[in-house]
Amino acid sequence: MTMMKIQVAEASPPPATTQGTAVPAVAFYFIIARVAVPRIASILGERRGRIEGDLGEAEKAKQAAEAAGIAYEKALAEARAHGFDIAEEAGEKARAAAAEERASTEADLAKKLAEAEARIAEIKSRALGEVGAIAADTAEALVKALADVSPTPAEIKEAVGAAMSGRNG
Repeated sequence: MTMMKIQVAEASPPPATTQGTAVPAVAFYFIIARVAVPRIASILGERRGRIEGDLGEAEKAKQAAEAAGIAYEKALAEARAHGFDIAEEAGEKARAAAAEERASTEADLAKKLAEAEARIAEIKSRALGEVGAIAADTAEALVKALADVSPTPAEIKEAVGAAMSGRNG
């Protein structure tokens, strides 16, 4: 009887290059997870809080404008009813007084409504205007964390502008 010998290849450890890239990759992951991500999250949280506050103010101003509109409608209805009562009693003189009162009320409420709409537009514009600043802060933080490069404000502004115009187009 002859015995055959079978050679079994031993498992060898992976090449040094795989180990050499795995360690920096894991280190890079922990740096990003511990430094960059919390910083970006805090920046975004602060911005989100400011935007939500501004939007809350805008909502309050909108509700005030709506309440003013309701008050206007109520005052207008009351003025009309009052005008008809006076018209029955005094004729032309009463109609002129009601029209003057209504015009004054409309002008006052139109002014308040215009102020409220302007405030809403200002708050909305300011909130939307901060989107570019948020993007610039985030881009700068990412470039510093990922590439260990400090880009100039002009480079950041150019890159964010190009990205935002690409999304809007």
